[in-house]
Amino acid sequence: MMKTTAASALLLVGLLSPSLVHAQAASAAAQRETMDIGDEPGRISTEEATIKSGPFARQLVFFRSNEPPGTLVIHTSEKFLYLVMPNNRALRYGIGVGREGFTWSGLVKITRKAEWPDWTPPPEMIARQPYLPRFMAGGPGNPMGARAMYLGSTVYRIHGTNQPETIGQSISSGCFRLANGDVIDLYSRAAMGAKVVIRHSAQL
Repeated sequence: MMKTTAASALLLVGLLSPSLVHAQAASAAAQRETMDIGDEPGRISTEEATIKSGPFARQLVFFRSNEPPGTLVIHTSEKFLYLVMPNNRALRYGIGVGREGFTWSGLVKITRKAEWPDWTPPPEMIARQPYLPRFMAGGPGNPMGARAMYLGSTVYRIHGTNQPETIGQSISSGCFRLANGDVIDLYSRAAMGAKVVIRHSAQL
């Protein structure tokens, strides 16, 4: 079941059945005034950029889960993405998540994968930031970063970022971002059709 804020629900209406969408209270005026932080077209971050130390560095961890290996489990409150592996282990990545008013939870699948993806900001983002480009070809200066994995029929993605310092922050409009080196690693491991579980907390 998908849970969204009001802003996220607007993006998903028409893409998901009504039974999957539940709007939460949010101020539309505040959302319009809030800028998307960290989406900076033209800034260059090489694909070698990774989180090398600290809690958000990629690492193998103990992870008890009933999900099969290959599943991606995202804990938005902790800012971690887990790739489930056998024997109660997971590869954990630090991520950036949606800021207040743009968090969501649900169960989706990876429906598309792209290397150096193009970026077409959705109309809702253009309305908040009219100065953004309407289209930007993929490349090192693209805010989508080095790789993208598209989540179900939603507008959301797991993708890279040209601002690795934003990892560990609540900063996006609902997408999940990794440093480019980390998203390249995840991209090579995550299969098309893989199950993706998005939770607000670590509770199973």
